[in-house]
Amino acid sequence: MKDCNCIFCKIANGEIPSSTVYEDEDFRVILDLGPAAKGHALILPKEHFKDVTELDPKIAAKVLPLGAKLGTAMKKSLGCAGFNLVQNNGEAAGQTVFHFHVHVIPRYEGGPVIAGWEPGVSHS
Repeated sequence: MKDCNCIFCKIANGEIPSSTVYEDEDFRVILDLGPAAKGHALILPKEHFKDVTELDPKIAAKVLPLGAKLGTAMKKSLGCAGFNLVQNNGEAAGQTVFHFHVHVIPRYEGGPVIAGWEPGVSHS
């Protein structure tokens, strides 16, 4: 199902130009316009799902392997030392565009690790 007012639907389906780095029948991967690091990409399903709770199981089964494939390619092509796969659900969790998507963020030696929490520190 496509949401006619969803900007990510329009980008994923080629109605709005983007810096596409990968595309297949289910996904378009684009460079983020406000990158957290050089090479920051977004995995966009071509079908509209508001968040992970609406995600089709067939798409869900493909998105993590695609993220791993992209992260591996980033390590080879960009020379990053690692990468984050980030997926936010709901406004309180930082979701700003309500079309399921996954951020693939390359991480470089000596660079900041921005994860939204400090590892090893409890905030509960």
